Amino acid sequence: MIDRLTIDKIMDATNIVDVVGEFVTLRKAGVNYKGLCPFHDDKTPSFMVSPSKQICKCFACGEGGTAINFLMKHEQITYPEALRWLAKKYNIEIQEKELTDEEKKEQSDRESMFIVNEWAMKYFEDILKNDPDGIAIGKQYFRSRGIRDDIIAKFNLGFALPKRDALATAAQKAGYKAEFLVKTGLCISRNEEGGTRKENSASVESDGESNLVPPSSFLVPRKLIDRYSGRVIFPWLNVSGKVVAFGGRLLDSRTKGVQQKYVNSPDSEIYHKERELYGLYQAKKAIAKEDRVYMVEGYTDVIAMHQCGIENVVANSGTALSVHQIKLLRRFTQNITLLYDGDEAGIHATMRGTDMLLAEGMNIKVLLLPDGDDPDSFSKKHSAQEFKDYIEKNATDFISFKTRLTVENVTDPVKRSEAIGGIVKSISVIPDQILRSTYLSELSQRLGIKEQTLLNSMNGMISRDIEEKERERERERSRNEALGRRTLATEGTQEGGMRNENSQEADQTTPAPSYSGGEVRQGNLIPHSTFHIPQNNSPVAEIERLLVQAIVRDGEKVIYEGIETEDGQTINLTVAQYIAYDLGQDGLSFHDDRYNQILSEAAAHSGEEGFKSEEFFKRHPDIAISSLAADLAIDRHQLTPGFQPKEREGGLRQRVLHLVLDLRMDIIEKRLKEIQAQLKTVGSDMERMKQLLEEFRDTQQIRDALARQLGNDVIR
Repeated sequence: MIDRLTIDKIMDATNIVDVVGEFVTLRKAGVNYKGLCPFHDDKTPSFMVSPSKQICKCFACGEGGTAINFLMKHEQITYPEALRWLAKKYNIEIQEKELTDEEKKEQSDRESMFIVNEWAMKYFEDILKNDPDGIAIGKQYFRSRGIRDDIIAKFNLGFALPKRDALATAAQKAGYKAEFLVKTGLCISRNEEGGTRKENSASVESDGESNLVPPSSFLVPRKLIDRYSGRVIFPWLNVSGKVVAFGGRLLDSRTKGVQQKYVNSPDSEIYHKERELYGLYQAKKAIAKEDRVYMVEGYTDVIAMHQCGIENVVANSGTALSVHQIKLLRRFTQNITLLYDGDEAGIHATMRGTDMLLAEGMNIKVLLLPDGDDPDSFSKKHSAQEFKDYIEKNATDFISFKTRLTVENVTDPVKRSEAIGGIVKSISVIPDQILRSTYLSELSQRLGIKEQTLLNSMNGMISRDIEEKERERERERSRNEALGRRTLATEGTQEGGMRNENSQEADQTTPAPSYSGGEVRQGNLIPHSTFHIPQNNSPVAEIERLLVQAIVRDGEKVIYEGIETEDGQTINLTVAQYIAYDLGQDGLSFHDDRYNQILSEAAAHSGEEGFKSEEFFKRHPDIAISSLAADLAIDRHQLTPGFQPKEREGGLRQRVLHLVLDLRMDIIEKRLKEIQAQLKTVGSDMERMKQLLEEFRDTQQIRDALARQLGNDVIR
């Protein structure tokens, strides 16, 4: 457990621009910074970071918050993990109390898997550096590939001993549970008779592992077998540096006749191969600096290019390029060069990913290396500058690449037409209209085809795509509506909004409170008969939000001074205390429990010396509260300090009073409509009608008095 003093120390040291900048390329925009939102498919920068308020927010999807909120959402980690991440970044020592057995048991599987993977990476590294077999076999292999020791350390390369249970034995001896060794894919659970547990059977290697799945009765006793025994190890680090997976390669002497040289971690709770890119953690700063990323195929290609001095490089390691991977890269740059082997497999990999990259707004260049060379072998023959010069001279845009590959030297009219249609189809998915037009014009000149002909073809493709997407959306709406009808039939509807804790049954009323002289005091204004709860998108909900925003931003500020109490004392009222007192007069509370918690805590603390409402709630240990406070604290646009308007004297008080009156007015208006609806259904019950008419009259009088205070004319 991390104590409050340490948390404050971490938050005081944190610079949100530095934190967000680890994952998003930010550019100065006035007093703030902007970048592409990492939480949705952002085409134009809509993610704003405020260094003055130490918060961030996307004005397209709404995600944001403090540095803690950002890390938790982006890295899918817990609150304590986010604090530890920041503490490590800013070199702050955390003193934690020893967890009890019960607390250890409550830690998530996800956190445990990260811990096990971190231990395993260090274990493999230690074997490579210090074990006789690691040095003689593993390190010798890397040296035979020309990999220097500093690069081995940079990528945390390692070696797994040939003994089939070496890691399993060491891990369990160190106190790590078999459950997490299996869940991470480090080990395979096998019964004593030789069968492998069913949940791991799909991930068993093809180099001699049994694929037998025995009946459940034969699953005990079980033995753990190392997945990577006898292999050199390539750890996978996610964008924040956490170890999510491993790749293991058989040594050259064992690869003869074996199709599967590499074995990778199976998908797990912390690793999905279509969402990760090898080398991104080591490359992200170089990618942002160069504003370009090179995409290669394998581990050794990435490592060799780093050793050559080219660091803005990642690999998808044999998997088909996915939209998730493209979006991950797009946080750092929109410019990508596909750097694949010049053989048939390399050409296929290039063609496969082009349209997806274009659809995500990436600017593509393609470079196929000379036959027989991959980035690994090519980098060994050339210096970093020679490699860069070769890329600069020979990389082509995707139009040139596809034209040369599929159209040139094709004489059959049908095949040529199909090939040209494929290129036009690729252009059609580009979201930027100007870029589409530019590519289309270039294709027209290159092929000698009228641009209008190509344009008509492209527009037809775009129209068909739009129609298909609309049909899919309609099918989705139909499915959702059907699901909604079934849900309503079984569960009924939920209502939200302002609650009246003193409400009674709908057909009962209590006398409306009296008022005199046309002046309405700020308590006892709402008839205590029940009204239907307003929906969350009603005017009431918006006013509630504005009130809570005032509490977060200015809750500690005094708006009433020298108020005399019944016992003759003189007090001051802050924004939070005034709102709590006023709503408390009628037993009213907000529809959102977070709002109520903020009001209650702000009212309780706002009289304390040094209390600052905004900072208090942005650092709140309840992450739901801190996230909401950060959202309420930020504005889309912020002026520099010299241009920020100063609120006139008494302006804050008037704004808060007006919001409270607006809130009451909306509730009164809703109650009037309810009474009118009840009058239409009362029938011949004259007593009930009389009660309703009296309540309607009294409520109208309250409404009119509120309107006068608000300065509104009431239309009867």
